[in-house]
Amino acid sequence: MARKEPAADAANPGRLKQIALTYKMTRKADSKIGLVLAAVGIVTFGVFLAIGFLIGHPIYLGILGFVLAFLAMAIVFGRRAERAAFGQMEGQPGAAAAVLDNVGRGWATTPAIAMNRSQDVVHRAVGKAGIVLVAEGNPNRVKSLLAAEKKKMARIVSDVPVHDIIVGDGEGQTPLKKLRTTMLKLPRVLTGPQVTATNDRLRAMGDLMSNMPLPKGPMPKGMRMPKGGGRGR
Repeated sequence: MARKEPAADAANPGRLKQIALTYKMTRKADSKIGLVLAAVGIVTFGVFLAIGFLIGHPIYLGILGFVLAFLAMAIVFGRRAERAAFGQMEGQPGAAAAVLDNVGRGWATTPAIAMNRSQDVVHRAVGKAGIVLVAEGNPNRVKSLLAAEKKKMARIVSDVPVHDIIVGDGEGQTPLKKLRTTMLKLPRVLTGPQVTATNDRLRAMGDLMSNMPLPKGPMPKGMRMPKGGGRGR
């Protein structure tokens, strides 16, 4: 037992430090976080304590109120911290990829499967809803990227539904903070094995294209260039 105590003591400061850092980050975007948490805790505890006095059990209800006040503060803090994090990520390159990595179990994500010179980018997620292409960048430019990727998906996995989402606050776009919820609301049409098979086919095609050898030096006589291939000079 004595050997486990140092490890536990080392873990607790780590958690406390992480909570403190999260609080500092949240306070930068939400200056009222301290007052809000204090109000939630005091009101919750006060209500239960008052009920305890009314029914003649102030100690019991006071303890229960203290526990529930702490729980309520933790829930409110978590939600406001998440909102602050989304606010800081919004507009940053790769923000959608960070959200996709935390969608949940059953989703396999591949960031930046397509990108243009303006750094508009398309990410891919494969789950029971099918294939979801998530684009971030200029809405007009990413449409061509999405169209090209959807054509590619149709050639590789024509039997799997493909959804496209453009992250943003404009009309027809999905705000970053609602991206995860939007994806989880998509109808589930694939089984677990079908998701795995789809993801394997997509990855295999990607590896095949990236690892395709290109001839070095002058091209041998009689060798034909593949259609659509070749290196620009």
